Amino acid sequence: MPQFKIHHVTRYTYEVPVRDSANQIILFPVKDEYQTVLKQDLVITGEPAVDVYKDYYGNEVGSFMFTGAHSELKIDSKIEVVTKSRPLPDDTIPKEEQWAGLQAIRSQVPFIDFLKQESCEAVGEIKSDTQVGQYMQVTPLVAAQKLNEYVYKEFQYIQGVTSVETTPDEIWKLKAGVCQDFAHILLVMLRMISIPARYVSGYICPNRNGMRGEGATHAWVEAYIPNYGWLGLDPTNNCFVNDLHVRLAVGRNFSDCSPVKGTYKGTSNHSLEVGVSVSYEDGHVQDDHATILMPHPITNGGNKSDDNSYRRYMEMIQQQQ
Repeated sequence: MPQFKIHHVTRYTYEVPVRDSANQIILFPVKDEYQTVLKQDLVITGEPAVDVYKDYYGNEVGSFMFTGAHSELKIDSKIEVVTKSRPLPDDTIPKEEQWAGLQAIRSQVPFIDFLKQESCEAVGEIKSDTQVGQYMQVTPLVAAQKLNEYVYKEFQYIQGVTSVETTPDEIWKLKAGVCQDFAHILLVMLRMISIPARYVSGYICPNRNGMRGEGATHAWVEAYIPNYGWLGLDPTNNCFVNDLHVRLAVGRNFSDCSPVKGTYKGTSNHSLEVGVSVSYEDGHVQDDHATILMPHPITNGGNKSDDNSYRRYMEMIQQQQ
């Protein structure tokens, strides 16, 4: 069973002191039979009390207030986690029975949310170009695996061509992007053939084969497979999710899984630094670091763009909105 140490730091530095910072954090790894959190140290500037609760999707969420004047807000999370390999689904049940099972749960909670299609005008084009109907001639497991492979092969992994505002339509036209783009397109395709699918945020840990996005925050998809449950699919790396992925949160899309977001009163002239390091049990360390500068004033915070889409992605999932 692999054991990882993950250090995730978010630091906001303000041009002049701000106050009344109200924040929500989703930095608590999932705890289940396949993922055990041995230790977590969470240190926040001002040492505010953190109220922890479960959200609608079962994610562990923390909220806190920092009312005093401050020129910096640092959220420092250190995690030690053990992951366990999970078996793949038994795909011997007749495909007709499995597809019938998926039709039977279409109106059930929680599957409704994970079948609802995101706004996407290109649905018809996607259906035509991918010949999506062919995927319903095999089992849901094989269909999900083939669509995962399709995204991996047909979309180029390129930083800087998309932003956090990029829609599924734009991703489809570009045929390129980064992990959240790959995940969003796969969500569209799976939901198109009535397979419930949800967005997952987390970390991908160091691998000798050099997986895309390793040692950093990462995004992938979970598809619901009849008689099995939620199966992780990583279209960025064309693989099933297993013991090299550490799960933080699930949702309909990335906005449900943002690690840090909130509001504050004061100038919007500030910089954001995000650093992630992941050490494998053998000591191999992978680091990811991004600095986002936001020099233009917006009253009481707001969304800012940056020329680098990767930085804009980090801004989106980490920023105080």
